[in-house]
Amino acid sequence: MAKSGQTRAPVFNRWWQLVFGIVAMIMIANLQYGWTLFVNPMRDKYGWTLAAIQWTFTLFVLMETWLVPVEAYLVDRFGPRLMVAIGGVLVAFAWVGASTADSLPVLYLVYAIGGVGAGIVYGTSVGNALKWFPDHRGLCAGLTAAAFGAGSALTVAPIQHIIQNNGYEAAFFWFGLFQGAMVIVAALFLSAPPTGWRPAGWDPASIVTNVRQSVHDFTPMQMLRTPHFWLLYVMFTMVATGGLMATAQLGPIARDFGVDKALVFGGMVALTLALQLDRVLNGITRPFWGWVSDHIGREPSMFIAFSTEAVAIFCLLAFAHDPVLFVVFSGLAFFSWGEIYSLFPATSADFFGQKFATTNYGLLYTAKGTASLLAGPMAAWLVEALGTWSPVFLAAAAFDLIGALLALLVLRRMRLPTVDAPAAVPAVAPVAGGSK
Repeated sequence: MAKSGQTRAPVFNRWWQLVFGIVAMIMIANLQYGWTLFVNPMRDKYGWTLAAIQWTFTLFVLMETWLVPVEAYLVDRFGPRLMVAIGGVLVAFAWVGASTADSLPVLYLVYAIGGVGAGIVYGTSVGNALKWFPDHRGLCAGLTAAAFGAGSALTVAPIQHIIQNNGYEAAFFWFGLFQGAMVIVAALFLSAPPTGWRPAGWDPASIVTNVRQSVHDFTPMQMLRTPHFWLLYVMFTMVATGGLMATAQLGPIARDFGVDKALVFGGMVALTLALQLDRVLNGITRPFWGWVSDHIGREPSMFIAFSTEAVAIFCLLAFAHDPVLFVVFSGLAFFSWGEIYSLFPATSADFFGQKFATTNYGLLYTAKGTASLLAGPMAAWLVEALGTWSPVFLAAAAFDLIGALLALLVLRRMRLPTVDAPAAVPAVAPVAGGSK
């Protein structure tokens, strides 16, 4: 029986919402995680500098992240189905347009449009997971984000094959059409939960100690007035920098260290194997750490994962010249990085409530765009200016260590007043269905 003021929806429906959100996320993954495969071919064809090309990646991430709050508002008004379908059209346009781009301004423009489309799909899918699964928030946000992290794993080899045999333009064109079409198909099945809906038997006031959740819903403006949001924003920016640097630069890093064509493990090329393994681990880490954080708490999970990433990045710098260790430590770096896309949305919803979860996380997600400024062209410029990757790697490792310490020593202490003493924070409306 549903409690007074609540609306019930069939369980079948919410699990299928998760599935179709995951499908849409898989289909936009290559726009970010497949990008590094195209960098060297474009450098070779046009003679563009690495820093100039990587502005494309940065503009994509900026458009993917900084517009999510606006897109989330439109999702709340027009529903996920229409918005995700529009996103599918835009991501198809991006790669088809990139297949014909013969100048940097055109490349920047079409890939930025792809960022808008990817942001719509990403923000909507994660927001829908947070709304449909308040009882398994870390796990389901992690599963949805995992699709974006691992979605490109199976297409690394096919894209490389097409690039080598037909040119990178053909890979952009055909994969662009396919990915956009699949996003549109997934969009047809998406819907938001009814107003006031909660899972049967779930009570936010009786959450176990390690994952306390606010029984109040912060509006976006109320959230922006809290120190909790800005601490999360700084942490997100710092920790995202290292992973985005590896995502955008792994191909150039492998070539500069001389391992991009080295053979490992039964004759596989080191870069190809690293990209495949990284995508898989980057996907697995999101539901894994989401599940862990549901049990031991968000902040301890952050501390362990961020510290491990710092070690992995340092070891990658020290041993990148060895093809086998390049594969191993790049994989560990991605496994210790991808979890930010489950831990931060879950923490955001824990702190600021369920009703505005999509928009609130959208605002926090813009930190990824801020990080891309450091991880893309700035990192490439430093490497070209100094002739070494060392400063970039060391800065990324330092950011991870600082983020780990902030999670355990500062964020953990800030959580309890937000959740256990609602009177101490700005007055907000109770969650639909009443607060306990």
